[in-house]
Amino acid sequence: MKIATLVTNTDFSAFALARPMDDTAFANLINEVRPDWDVTAFWVCKGEFPADISKFDGVMITGSPSSVTENEPWMLRLETLIRQIIARKTPLFGACFGHQIIAKALRAPIVRNPDGWAHGRIEMHRVAKTNWSGENETIYLYGSHIEQVGALPDGAQCIFEGAGCPIAGFAIGNHVFTVQHHPEMTHEFVTDLVEEYASYLGEDVTNKARLSLQAGSADRLVFANEIAAFFENGMR
Repeated sequence: MKIATLVTNTDFSAFALARPMDDTAFANLINEVRPDWDVTAFWVCKGEFPADISKFDGVMITGSPSSVTENEPWMLRLETLIRQIIARKTPLFGACFGHQIIAKALRAPIVRNPDGWAHGRIEMHRVAKTNWSGENETIYLYGSHIEQVGALPDGAQCIFEGAGCPIAGFAIGNHVFTVQHHPEMTHEFVTDLVEEYASYLGEDVTNKARLSLQAGSADRLVFANEIAAFFENGMR
């Protein structure tokens, strides 16, 4: 199977460059559960878009520290591409920024989390089953966000919810699947991220994140298998 990763991560700091970037992180996530799949990255945040999206069996959109509300030219171009992908019913998965920009492309609102920053290891509850759902009713993923989807796009179904985040993931038919959090993040990466952001996010948010990471690891491969099953289901 051929998957395109549309990279939206605009963090090119020394911290980011010293660690696997999202092109590698998302490929690693998929290849850990489907080692024979071909994952090709396009840095859409730099204006690098696929010439022909129809050559791919599925598409992933990554996270980003940028806000989808900034309406940068590359973001608006990406929204147009998202609508084309959905119209073609090519399986489309989005994480964090990807989750939000898919919703925004479909005219759903993006709002601030009323509880402030969600940061660290975050608990989600499955509220609806899909054809690709696993068995876990509760899933932990790493995350870091203060903006989120404020209402479902037309035709969407909420599939995950969490504290302060009633739309932690949604689906449209068998061809759109999103999650607010970061399945690609490893425990090592998010541990470093919490310390990197400590001065910016403050003591309360940072200490809460540290405690969440001490409580256990994320269900990274569990969720990777759901993503892979989503793409396989979309090809039927």
